[in-house]
Amino acid sequence: MQPIRYQYDVLVIGAGHAGTEAAMAAARKGAKVALLTTNLDTVGQMSCNPAIGGVAKGHLVREIDALGGIMGRAIDATGIQFRMLNMRKGPAMHSPRAQADKKGYQNWVKATVEGQENLDLRQEMVEDLLTETLTDGERILGVSVKGGAEYHAPAVVLTTGTFLSAIMHTGEAKTAGGRAGEGTTHGISGALTRLGFRLERFKTGTPPRLNGRTIDYERTEIQPGDDQPQPFSFLSNDFSVDQIPCWITYTNDAVHQLIRDNLDRAPMYSGQIAGSGPRYCPSIEDKIVKFADKDRHQLFLEPEGRDTLEIYVNGVSTSLPRDVQDQIFRLIPGLENAQIMRYGYAVEYDFCPPDQLRSTLETKAIAGLYFAGQINGTTGYEEAGAQGLIAGTNAAGRLNGEPDFILDRDSAYIGVLIDDLVTCSVDEPYRMFTSRAEYRLLLRQDNADRRLTPIAYQAGLVGDERYQDLLAKEGAITKIKQQLEMRRHGEHTLTKLLRRPETEWSDLVVHLPELAEFPAAVQQQVIYDVKYEGYITRQQTTIDRHKRLAGKKIPDRFDYEALTHLRLEAKEKLSRFRPASIDQAGRISGITPADIAMIMLHLEGKAETSPS
Repeated sequence: MQPIRYQYDVLVIGAGHAGTEAAMAAARKGAKVALLTTNLDTVGQMSCNPAIGGVAKGHLVREIDALGGIMGRAIDATGIQFRMLNMRKGPAMHSPRAQADKKGYQNWVKATVEGQENLDLRQEMVEDLLTETLTDGERILGVSVKGGAEYHAPAVVLTTGTFLSAIMHTGEAKTAGGRAGEGTTHGISGALTRLGFRLERFKTGTPPRLNGRTIDYERTEIQPGDDQPQPFSFLSNDFSVDQIPCWITYTNDAVHQLIRDNLDRAPMYSGQIAGSGPRYCPSIEDKIVKFADKDRHQLFLEPEGRDTLEIYVNGVSTSLPRDVQDQIFRLIPGLENAQIMRYGYAVEYDFCPPDQLRSTLETKAIAGLYFAGQINGTTGYEEAGAQGLIAGTNAAGRLNGEPDFILDRDSAYIGVLIDDLVTCSVDEPYRMFTSRAEYRLLLRQDNADRRLTPIAYQAGLVGDERYQDLLAKEGAITKIKQQLEMRRHGEHTLTKLLRRPETEWSDLVVHLPELAEFPAAVQQQVIYDVKYEGYITRQQTTIDRHKRLAGKKIPDRFDYEALTHLRLEAKEKLSRFRPASIDQAGRISGITPADIAMIMLHLEGKAETSPS
């Protein structure tokens, strides 16, 4: 009996942050998309912290929005507290962050996905990947699901999160599952292994949740939102929100000693978990061991929504046994009588090291198969959403033979993220930081629309109305600059006056009152453009120099083994990573300038090769 078959242009497996962005992007481009998930009640679920954004992560969300994605609009619609981080530093470091109404966010995403034209949302358990062998390699055909049906498509995006052969750990107790209350996915791991993919193990963790009614907030520090909250989406006009505070408390020596006394019962230290965890979001056990000189660690008490008293304890991610978790909170100021509603746990899961991907996030081994999110060794909703958008865009674009949709390191944090993954791979869960972006002065969160919306418009990710709004904004910026250059104050133009560090926008309005009529976002762009013009020009010169190097492409099937004088280590790494350009090759760990020179000589026809 032939299985029931469903035909689509693009299949997206998994409906978390990567999957929803991938499916929405492909559908916006006109592809017929099926989004398959094991549970329709967890579409867009915030499986760990109830927040979006943060240092550098906020940049990613602004970029996702500028490219037409939904994450920024989702948090603007459902956020309960908004803060702009690093405001004492320069604008390149400013990063938006917001607490979310966890259920509200999830429901908003699900409703938006359900309402998207060209997109079918279905509850299915994927059991296997279907492929066929061609003369030039393997290509994807689709997937088979539990019950015997098949979904066929020339492009498939896998966004499996932490569910590949996942095991949850709380002390000595182990349970199959990718998060509390849900199962695991074994079939896809087996299919990937069968198809020749290299799988490794990572772990992530989540902290306990407390009943807010049982917390003594008088013994904690209140943390309010910004007086003038700023939205994530460039589409959120006249933004206002009724904000809810968070609170801060601290661990102490007694807590630290209790944890040290029970390290032998912690899965990461007992040998029960072998996978690496995120260095930049460590468990409380890791903090106590690796930062033994610190006498306290900050904990953030974050509400999970407007209609619940559940509190997320940010900073105490743990897989210690239940009885130890109970004892920990008895020792923390304000939490002595707090009731644990959900215990913390760690999840160990399979991922595919991302050196097996192209910069489009298509796998090198299987044509038409794309990976996005934690399957690539990343951590965080924002990193996942960014990858999903790029994978979905390329999956839909390949149907019409469109050029690859790749963002360079000098154009977006998303470009930095993906280039880091495919060029350097990962040995721990990857998290985005501003320090990873060498051109961060140009890649500010405030100008993401100016950088990326024109590109999104050309790729069919945003419509005419949004593009025209951007052109109007650019026109207003140009008009103000012209006015500043034409109006003088004494011997100097207002442009030169604005370049002075002490000059505020209000100082210019005194001389040119009509400046006050322009939107705040337009004023802000003019201020940054003028004040940082010299730095921006120097950084652009550096970028242009690097682009000349990046422009030297390396053929996809370049034979590194044929280079007689190329070092063995270089041959092995270059053959594995398959860099697309000289610039990318130079960023691979262990590749030396001499190696690059050898490749350049060969590309120019001057190098000695091994006899055939």
